[in-house]
Amino acid sequence: MNFQAFAEKKTQGAERAVIPPLVTIEDRSSEYQVRPIGNVWTRRHFDGGFSLLDPAPHLPALSVVFVQSRDGNTVVPDPATLGGGPVDFHLIYEGLSRVAADGVLAGAATVGKKVFFSVWHPEIVALRRELGLPRHPAQVVVSRRGRLNVEQSLLFNVPEVPVFLIIAPDGLRNCEQAVTERPWITVVPLADDDLADAFGRLRRDHGLTRLSVVGGRTVATSLIDAGLIQDLCLTTSALSAGQPNTPFYAGHRSPTLKVIVRKQGTTPTSITFEHYAVMNV
Repeated sequence: MNFQAFAEKKTQGAERAVIPPLVTIEDRSSEYQVRPIGNVWTRRHFDGGFSLLDPAPHLPALSVVFVQSRDGNTVVPDPATLGGGPVDFHLIYEGLSRVAADGVLAGAATVGKKVFFSVWHPEIVALRRELGLPRHPAQVVVSRRGRLNVEQSLLFNVPEVPVFLIIAPDGLRNCEQAVTERPWITVVPLADDDLADAFGRLRRDHGLTRLSVVGGRTVATSLIDAGLIQDLCLTTSALSAGQPNTPFYAGHRSPTLKVIVRKQGTTPTSITFEHYAVMNV
């Protein structure tokens, strides 16, 4: 599948989706320094503006995005089976959580052959344009071992969209030739597993000030443990599903989360959406 066909399919799917509105059940956004964004369509469906937190000095603002089953599981072969539905997929995941992002970040295991991270619903595309951002966010991939199918993965083969590959030196040797053949891929060294240094480079050298982190939980856990995640967008479905005991955080010290806003779906199989500030200590 070439990129044009992929984009047309994604756009058509977003246009056809029936997206019931959310309703706000708790709003503490006034307690944080946030900038609400939205247009008429998103504010109607999201029941208000979506809160952007300011980036920390010298680092991009990193927001992690997950959908989980009602029992807290996030790992599943097909994320759609977790029950987030069109509200989560089109309004949150491929919508407000990344509409203002300079880049969307994923770990190597999340980068399949037919994966490309962007926004597709016309109203979300319009909001991104109103924010003065390029049509598509940069693609950012974290890989320590370099086990990447650069030749066949769509994400790496759209020359008009920059890719930033955060990779350990040893891992780069496994894919260096394919990366070198694609001048739109920029290598960001991951030396001594220093994630803060790598993300500082993204901000300082490449101007990426806001990133949406979409998977998987190994990468998210590493970023949380490094104190780099500022907020969490978490959708919880009404279904029991997923691999047991697979919460979004897989480390030894669970992060402290404080509610920015909590919203509820309006259908019988409704979801709950929670936007949390991640308190780094």
